[in-house]
Amino acid sequence: MSGFIQFMASTNGRIVRIVAGIILIVIGIVALQDAARIILVIIGLIPLAAGIFDFCLFAPLAGLPIQGPEIRKKG
Repeated sequence: MSGFIQFMASTNGRIVRIVAGIILIVIGIVALQDAARIILVIIGLIPLAAGIFDFCLFAPLAGLPIQGPEIRKKG
């Protein structure tokens, strides 16, 4: 799991999170209706925010700090 977290804290991992968040938001807006649309947009905001603000929600599960720069220091 540590390798996954190291990847997610890297620049490429941040880009993946941002793109995944945007894709989820677009799918929610374009393809769904009503409550499903709102739910998918909210879910998409989580990886988007994580990538933009450089934090990893999975890191505490491995005993690492949540902030990307701190994860990279320990890497």
